[in-house]
Amino acid sequence: MNGVAPSDPLDSVDYDPIAHLNDIFPTPGSLAALPSVSSSLTTHVTSLDDAIQTLVANQAISDASSVTRVASAKADLDELFKNIETVRGRAIATEQAITAMTADIKRLDATKRNLTVSMTALKRLQMLTTAFEQLKAQTKFRQYRDCAQLLQAVIQLMAHFKSYRSIDQIAALSRNVAELQAQLLEQVCEDFELTFTKDEVSLRRGMLSEGCEVMDAVGDSARTRLINWFCNTQLREYRQIFRGSEEAGSLDNISRRYAWLKRILKMYDEEHVYIFPSFWRVGEILARTFCDNTREDFKGILVKAMRTDGGKSLDVNLLLNCLQETLDFEQYLEKRFAVDSRVSIDTVSSRDDRPLIFGKAISEAFEPYLSLWVDSQEKTLAGLIPVFKSQPIRPPDEEFNTSAVLASSIELFQFYRVTFAQCAKLSAGSKLYDLSMIFSKYLDTYADAVLLFHIPDRPGVPPPNNETVITILNTADYCLALTSQLEDRIKGRIDEDYKNKVNMEKQQDTFLGVVNSAIRLLTKRLEVELEPIWREMRNTPWSKLETVGDQSTYVVELVRVIKAEAVKLLQLVVKEQYKRAFCDRLVENISTTILANIMACKPISEVGAEQMLLDVYSVKKCLEELMTLTAEEGVTAPTTFIKHVSRAINRIDTVLKVIQVRSSPAEGLVQAYLIHIADKSEHNFRKILDVKGIKGRDLSQTIELFHAHKSAYDNLSEGNPIMNALNASNIAASAMGAQGLNIGAAPGLAGISPGLAGKFDAAMLGSALIQNMKEGVDRLGTPSNAGTGVGTAASSPGASTVQLNAVVADGMKEGVAGLNENLKNFGRFFRSNRFGSMDAR
Repeated sequence: MNGVAPSDPLDSVDYDPIAHLNDIFPTPGSLAALPSVSSSLTTHVTSLDDAIQTLVANQAISDASSVTRVASAKADLDELFKNIETVRGRAIATEQAITAMTADIKRLDATKRNLTVSMTALKRLQMLTTAFEQLKAQTKFRQYRDCAQLLQAVIQLMAHFKSYRSIDQIAALSRNVAELQAQLLEQVCEDFELTFTKDEVSLRRGMLSEGCEVMDAVGDSARTRLINWFCNTQLREYRQIFRGSEEAGSLDNISRRYAWLKRILKMYDEEHVYIFPSFWRVGEILARTFCDNTREDFKGILVKAMRTDGGKSLDVNLLLNCLQETLDFEQYLEKRFAVDSRVSIDTVSSRDDRPLIFGKAISEAFEPYLSLWVDSQEKTLAGLIPVFKSQPIRPPDEEFNTSAVLASSIELFQFYRVTFAQCAKLSAGSKLYDLSMIFSKYLDTYADAVLLFHIPDRPGVPPPNNETVITILNTADYCLALTSQLEDRIKGRIDEDYKNKVNMEKQQDTFLGVVNSAIRLLTKRLEVELEPIWREMRNTPWSKLETVGDQSTYVVELVRVIKAEAVKLLQLVVKEQYKRAFCDRLVENISTTILANIMACKPISEVGAEQMLLDVYSVKKCLEELMTLTAEEGVTAPTTFIKHVSRAINRIDTVLKVIQVRSSPAEGLVQAYLIHIADKSEHNFRKILDVKGIKGRDLSQTIELFHAHKSAYDNLSEGNPIMNALNASNIAASAMGAQGLNIGAAPGLAGISPGLAGKFDAAMLGSALIQNMKEGVDRLGTPSNAGTGVGTAASSPGASTVQLNAVVADGMKEGVAGLNENLKNFGRFFRSNRFGSMDAR
């Protein structure tokens, strides 16, 4: 080993001598190299000592050099501070020298400024004195044009001497100027009074006009004094006439008051308009003063009338006429004195944000008494309702029109339009809100007492003819649209404090309820025609059919009657959305009636169920054509309506597919029920068994199999809505056909989400009804019916029908009530669709 390499283990941080020795001498024989290794280690140690000594010496030299440099830097820094202090002292000395040199110059500048101010003040004082002397001279000779110019100059010059009021001469001059101003004011006023007293305005018009210039120069207070004097002078006669005599000042003579001011304003335009500067707006102030006086007169008259007999002596018609004349007069003043053009202010729809000059200047006195007028409108409406009720649907000599509406509805909204326009001009606050509440009240009254009066739907009352129903339908639709427009117009005019309180949704729902009643009567008329056909269906021996043939004989007649009657009725309905509503209701009623009749046709064999499926398919094709019966050639039914028909018929197919399964083996019937009906209700399962005529021991065994197999099916409902509704103890096919009840429609409408509110779309009507039907039908199946058996009905169709008819009223109360009440919620479909216009009729 010649030496230690740079990578020798001795240089390692975690050097381990034992491990190193084991590496050098791995075997006993390697100990022979011990001397050589020892020599190498000695040499290495010696070299390390030399290197350490060298580094120590170099470091000592470096420390000495650093100390020397630091000492030198401190010396340089001391020298720098000394130089800075020297420069600072020289700067201060220089500044003192410059200040001493310029002191005299500053004194000269101050002297110059003071001299300039003194010369200016003396010059202005000389000008003021001269102008004042000239003003005194011109005042004596009533040279008002020169006086106005001189007075303006004197006032401006005096403004420069406000700070010199402590000087006696200036104070005396200021008093003299003020006295001369007062003298001028009194002199001009005296000239005006003498001129108007002697009626010499036309002769001295120039002097008076120059006197106005003097008043302008004197100040605002002088101008105001002269204007007030002029207005009081002009209105003196007015006050004497209309305040001095109770008869002349009564409300009956309100037109004389306004005619008097118009005459004065005409005289002002002819004789006085050139006296006063235009920017004084003396004519406008004169009219405003007249309005203030007249308003106070009217307030006194009305207060006195209310104190005397509580307002009974006030004639409401006279009050309204006075209001109208006052509004017309205010409008006349507004147009006469308007600085710039504005939109018309005499219409209800006028919307101009600029404030009116004479808005309610006089009519304000009548506002507290508008309640008398509002009450009179309510009495008028209360008297109109019996008249409307007694009017015939149409005059005897007038032919029926499918678009006709009751003349009373047009008259009612015409009355509303005129009354609203009058009130909106007078008050946009509480009185307009009170009037809107009266409007709402009598809209409800009109719907209940007039419209529904013509289409009664009560037992023992003859049903109205189709023409009457269509007229009421059109009228309700007309009122529905105009009620929405009326609400918008009131909100557009009423104050912000009352805007959110105006709400006529209830009235719109009321008219929508009338529309629904009319459509219900139309479908009821068709259903009455179908009742004999349903009787034929129930009398068919469905358990004795051996083969499936063409459609049954009752189906041919059923399809014929549906199409024939539907065409007659659809031709009478004008609007497509109502045609769609009629067809949707008809589809629901017919499909529900078929289901109800199936329960009355027991027992039904498998062949009978297959025949029913074929018959139902024929009915389905007929129902799909309803929307195209009165349409143009080539027009197809909306897809949503086809889907609606399919959903309605699928309910029947679901039940019939289970009934057509053979009773033996029973497992097949149970499996079919669990697959198609998919509920775990024994009560509903018994309905199927009852319709198939399964009794006795077979009934018990089949029910046991049902309970055994239903546990193998997941997601079975507690009760299928279709089966819940098909309860033989509370649904009668004959009653359904006669009364036009709709099991699926009522809950379906009740379940419509508020989120569907928006513009009415007829294509959405049927789908919305059916989509929500499942939730709604559940509410028709009551817990009290859950355990009701279906096997106790009479075996013959006739007996079963009699039994079912006896209990139908109680069973359908909930459905009918839900239909009538919940259809009101469907108004959101119609409310946003604006049919017609308030001015359309």
